[in-house]
Order: sequence, then C-alpha cells, then structure tokens
Amino acid sequence: MFDYIIIGGGIVGLSTAWQLKAQLPHKQILLLEKEDQLASHQTGHNSGVIHAGIYYTPGSLKAEFCRAGLAATIKFCRENEIPFEQCGKLLVATCALEQQRMQDLFQRAGANGLDVELLDAQQLKTLEPAITGVGAILLKTTGIVDFRQVTLKMAERFLDLGGQIRLNTKITGLQERTDKIDVVTTDGGSVSTRFLVTCTGLMADRTTRMLGIPTDFRIIPFRGEYYRLRAEKSTTVSHLIYPIPDPGLPFLGVHLTRTIDGSIIVGPNAVQGWEREGYSRLNFDLRDTWDLVSFPGFWRVLVSNFRAGLTESVNAVWKRGYLRQVQKYCPSLGLDDLQDYPPGVRAQAVLKDGTLVDDFLFAQSPRSLHVCNAPSPAATSAIPIGAHICSMLPDGVDKH
Repeated sequence: MFDYIIIGGGIVGLSTAWQLKAQLPHKQILLLEKEDQLASHQTGHNSGVIHAGIYYTPGSLKAEFCRAGLAATIKFCRENEIPFEQCGKLLVATCALEQQRMQDLFQRAGANGLDVELLDAQQLKTLEPAITGVGAILLKTTGIVDFRQVTLKMAERFLDLGGQIRLNTKITGLQERTDKIDVVTTDGGSVSTRFLVTCTGLMADRTTRMLGIPTDFRIIPFRGEYYRLRAEKSTTVSHLIYPIPDPGLPFLGVHLTRTIDGSIIVGPNAVQGWEREGYSRLNFDLRDTWDLVSFPGFWRVLVSNFRAGLTESVNAVWKRGYLRQVQKYCPSLGLDDLQDYPPGVRAQAVLKDGTLVDDFLFAQSPRSLHVCNAPSPAATSAIPIGAHICSMLPDGVDKH
C-alpha cells in the first residue's frame, strides 16, 4: 500500500508529487496518469505565458499564487537550465472605454504590488511600431516558457527522489475506507493508498463523484483555438500583446503571444466544447454532452453569455471575424498571416446557479483532497499550488 497516490500527470499533479516526496522522502508516493505521456491536456496545450497576475482580485488565491508562482517558476527554470524569457506584456487600449478599463487595471496592478508602467499612444508606438492604440500598460515581469518541459523536469526530480509514475492508467473507481482508499484502474487491478490527492483538470467533478463527495459544480469545457503567424511575421512584436479585457466576460480576448521557440501565436478564442478532450473542430462525446445539458448551471451560463458565445462561435468558423479582433491593435496583419495551430481545451468549473468559479476550488473527504478548479494561471502558479496542497494534508496523516 502507498502512503500517497496523486492522480493527474499535468503540471499541478507533478508539482505536488515532487514537493511532497521532497518533504517526505521515506514515504511511498505514486502518481497515476491515464495518457501515455505526461502533460497531455491543459498543461501541454496552453500558450506558455508565465503570468504576473494583473487581472486578479487583490488578496485572492489566484493573485497570491500567481505572484509567488512567477518567481518560483523562474527560479525553477534557472536551477534546471530550462529556457525562458521575461519579454514583458503590453495590455493595449484601442478606444475610450478600454482606456477607462485600463486605468482600473493599472490601479489593480498597484494593489497587487506589480511592476507596471502606463504608456500613452506615442510611447506605445515607439515600443511596438506594429501596434496601434490610445495607450497601454507595460507589465515588465511577464515571461514565456514551455510548460511541458517544466513538467517533465518536475517528473524527473520526483523520480530521482524515489517516487513512482505509472502511465496508461485510467481510474474507473474509488472506494474510501476508514484506513485507506482503493483505486481501481482500467486493467482490472487495484492499488491502495493511505491518502489520495487528485489533480484531474477536465475530469475533476467525476473524480469527486467517484468518492461520493457532494459536488455542486460541473466542469464545462471551452475550446480555445489558435493560429500561428507565418514565419516572416515572427518579428512583428517583441512583447506579448493583449487587449484590455471586458470585465463582464470570463476570458481575456484574442492576443499575440511570443513563444519560447520563436513563433508568435494568435488567440485563443473561447468556444463551447461538447467533448472534454475534444481537440478537433468537430467534437462531440455523448457522456460529456449529457453531463452538460443535464446540469442547470450550464443553461444559466449559456443564457447569460449568449451574445458573446455566439460571436465566438461565428469567429471560430469565419476566419476574417477572428482576424478583426487582432486588427484592432495590429492592423498590418492579414488573412494569409494566420496559419493553423493546435487548439486547447480549458476546464471551467461552474456552480449550479451558473456562477463561473473564478478562483481555486478544493474538495475533501477524510482521506482525500481534490483540486476541483485550477484556473489560469495554474501553470504559472503550479509550484505554490503544490506547496499549498502539501500544507492542506490532514493531521490524521503522518507527515514525518
């Protein structure tokens, strides 16, 4: 029997496993992943931004974890010789309304203790000649990295400490007893643990339901589609370029993101998905869809965001509409500049009343702890999240 089992081979699961093993070197710790490789889903399909945390409510877990995560991620990359760059980010206002929202964001940045600078139109043009706007916020510490590479290095360190990883191991059942949890897998086998931690992302609600934990939320998948600028346009910008977000919408809008391999990707949009791991344009899974339509919160989200959702859906199939979102601040780009790029799927926890869960959400039973919602910037924040999870382990489990 293991002392700890962690389910989920994304960056949050590996961060937790590595730090837990470092703290408890004599404990038997196993990480289980259903895919044939680590970082197969959200970790391996994000834009690679090391966020600074300008958007988040001061004092929230998101703000706290992001600020700590940026420093911890950069330190980890330096210690492990993982390429990264702090290229900085510009949030560009293109009209009077966005300029007012920009001022509000600037005040929030100050409350979060971030190193920011307010630019006027001329200063913006001097810094980024291809970008047009009435002003911008320069966020100097934002960076870029390959989070899959970060995850694999965490896995390497976990294994070096004596941890175990099993791939191709899908969980089909969980049974909690007074002294252990039995974990049933697809091969018909079973493995037991004194304590269970789950970091299952797109499957978080199903994991809690396996243990009979009251689950008043449902994971709703949002597909994020990207394009990549053709190689000749890879020097269009030297910073990350983001629009000023609409505070009434849950997503940040289409942006230009430099990647650590020298490319520039455009996106993402946010389109309702009908399959939790649906990466193709036509995606549908009967069980996933039933989970959506049978949940009252889904319909409330659909109604309250109908107009924005319709626009996103149209732009997903109408490339010119997608392009117009970028041309607001980068008018020199054309249709031929947008090349196909792999999409991602975001796991969004939604409550029964239709509230989009905006911060980290955890659930517990006597012998388990579940990460139910790890919103962006979860990759940036993975190291402090993992440390927080370790600190939440119940007193009934011997930590020494």
